[in-house]
Parts: sequence; C-alpha cells; structure tokens
Amino acid sequence: MRLRNNPKAYEIMKENADLVILKPEEHKGHYHDIFEINQPLYIEIGMGKGDFIYQNALKHPENNYIGIEKFPSVLAAAINKINKNQSLPNLKLMHFDAIELENVFENGEIDHLFLNFSDPWPKKRHAKRRLTSSAFLNVYRRLLKKDGVIEFKTDNRGLFEYSLQSVTENNYHLDYVSLDLHNSPEAGDNIMTEYERKFSVNGPIYKMIISDCKE
Repeated sequence: MRLRNNPKAYEIMKENADLVILKPEEHKGHYHDIFEINQPLYIEIGMGKGDFIYQNALKHPENNYIGIEKFPSVLAAAINKINKNQSLPNLKLMHFDAIELENVFENGEIDHLFLNFSDPWPKKRHAKRRLTSSAFLNVYRRLLKKDGVIEFKTDNRGLFEYSLQSVTENNYHLDYVSLDLHNSPEAGDNIMTEYERKFSVNGPIYKMIISDCKE
C-alpha cells in the first residue's frame, strides 16, 4: 500500500540535506566527493522506507550506499525512520525516478545495484516499464563498472520468469538463482526489506544475482 501524501515531504528533504542529495545532477561522476571516504558505490532503486539500504550501510562500512525513491512521501518516511537510528557516514538518499538514472550517474560509476520488489507492471503493454526490461538493463550496463553486479528480489513469480528471460536475452550472466530464498543456504545472510518481512509469509521469495558479460 502506498503511503498517504505527505505535504511536508519536500520540506523534510531540505531539512535533512546532510542525508539527502538534493541536486543529484550536480554530482554526476563525482559521488565520491559527498562521502567521507571514496569507496565502492552501492545503489538501491525503489528503497521504500529504507530498512534494507540502512542495514546494508550499517553492516558494510567499507561501501558507500545511495537509496533512490521516486515517491516523495515514501522518501520522507524513510528519512524520519533513519533519523531515529545511528547516523551513518556511508549512506545517502535521493529523490529520483529510475527512468532518468543516466542524468545523475556517469558511465561506470556504480559498483553494485539492488532491485528489490519492483513494481511488476503485469500488463503486457507495460512490460517496458519493468526494471528488468531491455531498456533498463542497457542503462545498467552503461552505468555499472566492468565487474559490476545486480541483485534482484521479488515475490512475483511472473516478474521473476520474465526477468530471467530478459537478462539472458540481454547477455547478462546468471551468477545465482534461488526459487525460495528464505529456505536456501543463503537465508542467513539475507537482509530483508519492509515489504519482504510483511509479505514473505504468502509465498517464496525469488532472487537472482547477475553480472554483465563484458569483454
């Protein structure tokens, strides 16, 4: 369920300029400047209320993290939630739409990309909007470093099957596939999103890790 509109969302972003990247276009190619240490850059598209990206940043201080969310009210909720916890120098948030990623990231700037429980866009005519469609995969290919990795999780079987076919057709390498992540050997290392904790009781969680087959 989408959060009710928060009329103070943009105000909350501005009041938290130490956490939120307010003008991401100005940092294209220079994200290392906004973090205390120049480290590998990990991005989550559609971060929701921020649990996943926060826990990753907390667990892995050797990486820098940016959580991207296109809905301002959701981002505001994430800001308020994160502010109740320990401040992390390796975590930033961004209000942006994934369709415009190339406007804010330079080619080869991203080390690792997370796609968690993306909108499945179930109607066939909307397939190009899926974050694992050919159009998006081609963008990721340009923005990821040569050894860059994408991690994808969903509870939607149809979207997962579509994504498996899409990444294969677009010459990505399947490094890992699980049809039931929570009952796999990797379950212990899995960091869950808010959505995942709430809805995983309804069925299995599917996951794949892919890398680009660059020469």
